[in-house]
Amino acid sequence: MPFVDSLTVMLIGLAMGLALGAFYFFFKAREDEKMLNALIVPAFVVGLFDFISGFLMSFAWPLPGAYNMLFGDPLLLFGLILVMTSVAYYKKMNVGLIPILSMLLGTYVLVGAYSIVDLKLESGNDLITAMGLYIFSGIGALLAPIAYIKPTSGSKYLYYAEWIILGVATVFALIIGYGGYFEHLQSPP
Repeated sequence: MPFVDSLTVMLIGLAMGLALGAFYFFFKAREDEKMLNALIVPAFVVGLFDFISGFLMSFAWPLPGAYNMLFGDPLLLFGLILVMTSVAYYKKMNVGLIPILSMLLGTYVLVGAYSIVDLKLESGNDLITAMGLYIFSGIGALLAPIAYIKPTSGSKYLYYAEWIILGVATVFALIIGYGGYFEHLQSPP
């Protein structure tokens, strides 16, 4: 069976999940329950996709192990967090410890960012976009406990800041994903 590199679609799936997370904080700041409820199904489906593709990458990807761990593992955990959050919202449950789990994932992603530089896993423009993705998504996940704060007039700015941070991470994921898509079409594996 020939190797098929699905990394580009996984990056687009990551971008979709990051965008859904960003808009959660945007709609929560505006206290727009209708739009928050509209995020439930997309978050579940994208979360399931991210979980499955991250799982496959972590356990069966034919590339060197470091890259499996660097991208597949966080994507798998991010997918789980999206699924848990969407189910909690669907059942009208409190998010419980999910923001804390996101914070732990953020630490994992930031360790990955450090490793990219220290182990020279990327270089040139790839280093800039990889660091943008890992740093902004890591910080966004670290700040997820903002969800415990009720969005009042003063704290709404925290929600908007989180929206922007996750939005920037989304843009980096899209840049890498669309760039990789073009490169793969140019010279298929």
